[in-house]
Amino acid sequence: MTASPIPHAAFPFPVLVADIGGTNARFALVAAADAPTGAAARVPTADHAGFFEAARAALPLEGATRPRSAVLAVAGPVTGERIPLTNADWVIEPRKLMAELDLDRVLVLNDFEAQALALPGLDGDHLQQIGPGTRIAQAPQVVLGPGTGLGAAAMIHAAGRWVPVPGEGGHVELGPVSAEDYRVWPHIERVGGRIGAEQIISGSGLLRLARAVCAAEGATRDFSAPGDVTSAADAGDEIANRTLALFAHALGRVAGDFALTFLARGGVFLGGGIPPRIERHLVDGGYRAAFEAKVPHDGLMATIPTFLVRHDAPALEGLADFARTPDRFAVDLDGRMWTRAAADRPK
Repeated sequence: MTASPIPHAAFPFPVLVADIGGTNARFALVAAADAPTGAAARVPTADHAGFFEAARAALPLEGATRPRSAVLAVAGPVTGERIPLTNADWVIEPRKLMAELDLDRVLVLNDFEAQALALPGLDGDHLQQIGPGTRIAQAPQVVLGPGTGLGAAAMIHAAGRWVPVPGEGGHVELGPVSAEDYRVWPHIERVGGRIGAEQIISGSGLLRLARAVCAAEGATRDFSAPGDVTSAADAGDEIANRTLALFAHALGRVAGDFALTFLARGGVFLGGGIPPRIERHLVDGGYRAAFEAKVPHDGLMATIPTFLVRHDAPALEGLADFARTPDRFAVDLDGRMWTRAAADRPK
């Protein structure tokens, strides 16, 4: 493993980019520094024993398409030679991976770091703006991703480079503010005695919130998966629609908190698996009203744009952008980059 950041210049192409989550693993190839990202392939993580098996099932990795390096994003902390995933049974072992795929270089990043790397390049049809505001070039940007959990990261421009800032912001506190909140919050299950944002704004959180709404109303619903709530809402179920209204409101509040924290005049972006499935609940006004309700800075908040990310695989695009033009970004490589020369040295 490299002892310090190595010169950026240098991911041998083709580059395999991969976004490894607890539910799905996504892969794509970047043939050259001036080539677009190849079509993304997705396979269920649980269907494969590990990265090598999933990558081989997803893409042709022989002949002209054999990758020479790999840039990975994983849902979990990057800690040493064995990197366990947070929500899956896989363990990423970069040295072993280099041997299995005959790679010269492997870089492993955090999954929301990869989401942040994508932000400067997202535009056009890949974004749907929600509410007012104008995106300011090179101003701070924030991405939030409600899905299995609630990921969060920022992108800051400094000294001529984009700097991704990952963190665990999905676990900030989330208390009641509206009369509706105060009716429902006493029924929300605590985890460790507290209610964090991820305990509401995530797939499991959506179910937790639906159970709380049912308890507050004395109602009964048989929701066993997040999709049950969204499907019931689309069919006109009152409990499901109230649940999603509270969910969107909570997401707006947390997104607004991050916008204030980073003064994110470059925009706040909603990624993850849930937002595209609840679009009508995000564009009906409640999400944006909660986002802007930050007295004494509500006027400022009205100028900050918010977007729904429409790209199918933004993390892969972020990894590919970094592989093509690494000097455009400031990414700490120490302890996260493995090279063939380092791997071949006697230990």
